Amino acid sequence: MEAIIEVKNATKIYRVGTEKIVALDNVSFTINKGDFCCLLGSSGSGKSTLLNIMAGIEKITSGDIFIKGKKITKMGEHQLAKFRQKYLGFVFQSYNLINSLTALENVELPLVFKEEPKKIRLKKSKEILGKVGLEKRLKHKPSQMSGGQQQRVGIARAFVANPEVVFADEPTGNLDSKTAKEIMGIIKQIAEERNQTIVMVTHDIEIAKFANKVIHIHDGHIERIEGEQLNEEN
Repeated sequence: MEAIIEVKNATKIYRVGTEKIVALDNVSFTINKGDFCCLLGSSGSGKSTLLNIMAGIEKITSGDIFIKGKKITKMGEHQLAKFRQKYLGFVFQSYNLINSLTALENVELPLVFKEEPKKIRLKKSKEILGKVGLEKRLKHKPSQMSGGQQQRVGIARAFVANPEVVFADEPTGNLDSKTAKEIMGIIKQIAEERNQTIVMVTHDIEIAKFANKVIHIHDGHIERIEGEQLNEEN
């Protein structure tokens, strides 16, 4: 299997006044291309911090993170921005849609930043919105959609540029259990069709069942890694 993400001895320490808070303590693991990897843990376990340093959103205190063989821990902000734009997608718990834009316009944004021609942007955006079941909601704004529909727009936006890795931070945290499972099914289906890698943070064991690799995190340490398919029905 081809490793797409390597985390080596990752440590993250926050300083609050004179106090040091160790959010991550010497964490190491590998994620292969095409994996659906879940970072599972309770609130305060360090799972979101781990996702943020893997995505280059937060700076690591010590250790290294490699994505596609590139050491992102040594990249400057401009390099990181370009790297994220080219290879990474993001799904957020709070959707992070722009309220003044339609579903189609929100999904187009990553392609606008990549300076793709408008005709191509529209084609790709409509296609991915169709995949998430929103072909009839192209002109709707976030205020005209349910939470589940807004998250589908968020998923479409994350996948529209065909990133190699999609980071998802509690993507179902604001949804009821039925809608959450529908959303997870969509994420998994698109990723499998395209052989994309998913790295997802959750505290929900039921949501973790969609992953083929589950990294259990507690107090900044990895307790264990489950690498087998957890739920053959998903």
